[in-house]
Amino acid sequence: MSQGNTAVTDPEIHAVACPVREVIDRVGGKWSVQIILAVMRGPVRFTALERRIDGISRRMLTLTLRNLERDGLVVRTVYPTVPPRVDYRATDLARELHDPLEGLAEWARRNRGSIAAARAAYDAGSGSSAIAS
Repeated sequence: MSQGNTAVTDPEIHAVACPVREVIDRVGGKWSVQIILAVMRGPVRFTALERRIDGISRRMLTLTLRNLERDGLVVRTVYPTVPPRVDYRATDLARELHDPLEGLAEWARRNRGSIAAARAAYDAGSGSSAIAS
């Protein structure tokens, strides 16, 4: 017997799942976590963010900041100076994310060696690895 279509069809569940997935995708994006953690320290200028986040292009920084601003996680302030000064700061909504994101970052730092070893074992052809306790 075939499993057939296993997609969620309950409209209530679908209405809740899509926004949750969308928010997690945004917050968990490649650059979003680093940007959010960087703006937690206080107002920061674009060039300072660019220096703090290794490997990000100006375009990707701009796009990610716009999306985070749109989602209410970052506030962009333009000062009427010549040349214009722009800085970014975290909102209360982003501050609420600080502890979970910092915990995730700490977990990644603590376990990167184990993950690298598991990848090496997998890539070496074993196809599986033992999970260390």
